[in-house]
Amino acid sequence: MNPRSGKNSYFPGERKILFQLCLIGFFAIFSTTISKNPVLPLFVHALGAGDATIGLISAVSPFAGILFSFPVGVISDRLGRKRLLVFSGFVFLIAPLCYLFITNPAMLIPIRFFHGLGTAILGPVASAVIVERFPDKKGEMLGQYSSATLVGRTIAPLVGGIIISLFAGYSGLVSYEAVYLVAFLTAIPVLLLTFLYKDENKGTLAFTSTGDFAASFRIFFGNRTLRATAAIEMSSYFSFGAFETFLPVFLFGKGFAAYEIGILFSVQVILIALTKPLFGWMADRMDKRIQILSGLFLMSVPVAIIPLFSDFWSFAVISLISGLGLSLSTVATGAYVADVARKKEIGASMGALSSTMDIGHSLGPLVTGLIIGTGLQYGPGFFVGFLLSLIVGVFFFWSVFTREKN
Repeated sequence: MNPRSGKNSYFPGERKILFQLCLIGFFAIFSTTISKNPVLPLFVHALGAGDATIGLISAVSPFAGILFSFPVGVISDRLGRKRLLVFSGFVFLIAPLCYLFITNPAMLIPIRFFHGLGTAILGPVASAVIVERFPDKKGEMLGQYSSATLVGRTIAPLVGGIIISLFAGYSGLVSYEAVYLVAFLTAIPVLLLTFLYKDENKGTLAFTSTGDFAASFRIFFGNRTLRATAAIEMSSYFSFGAFETFLPVFLFGKGFAAYEIGILFSVQVILIALTKPLFGWMADRMDKRIQILSGLFLMSVPVAIIPLFSDFWSFAVISLISGLGLSLSTVATGAYVADVARKKEIGASMGALSSTMDIGHSLGPLVTGLIIGTGLQYGPGFFVGFLLSLIVGVFFFWSVFTREKN
């Protein structure tokens, strides 16, 4: 190993940085998740809104990720990572307080968009920090960071549900306001930790123009390897979005109890959290391209065959295998993009990958819902994710296993 340059070694200082980032990710994702699951639809309903309004409000936050993840990555390449992390910390801190002043459902739309901006900033910037700090262990470290966020995502709905139950006897919106106060309190460590973070990439404080965004966009999507990897990310989350949205509806129709459905999803999330560091470690040591393709089909094939089964244990296996596929593929895509991307475009590349992830995560439920809603039933609805994965998989194979011509 080389002397301490931050490039080829894993020193105690780097462990501290990773621990800081994992804490930031845990508290930030806990705070934002408890603000929406299960409180948001219940809160919207208590304000007198119907199902269509609930769906619209729920879609606003991911839309912020689609719009801003890529520009945020570009800005972080120019202005430095810490400034963006601190800004996201302020968003996570301020947003929960805004819910306390809600008097009608329409007010939630700008607040949810603002809250989604925090996640849109944190994801690509934290990923860029990790791949810069740990170039030889980026897969493993990305996996550890992702697992920390998943722990927060897993615990938050449970805590939120308990708080709502504890305050259920109070009149008005007190039970929901209590949840948002907890979201505010758990966001305080996020802001403090972002201030404590020491930035290696301090940026130039140079103005970031629309030309910078356009140039970074051309660089990323002009590279067919990066294009194809982003398409894999989009396809993986397309299938996952369809799975998490419509499997509960499908299982309810077959007479499954809510707790059984909850078990299936809880076990899947826990499995993803446990395996991401391992699969990240694998990505640092094996051909990432093979890992990405393997994970893509491990995710999409089980989803496609959901309608063929009817018993709990079959769905448990489907849930576990698809979770393994998502974990296997997505931890390798970030590491692979970092391998291919230009050094000065790491933030932009992580942002582009995050944006395509959000696009897939949003399109999966939308397209699947349209197919099911037209009377074609669940079979074609779930199968479309596999079909997309097959097309994208062939495109990825052609793009990365043949000679690059940019």
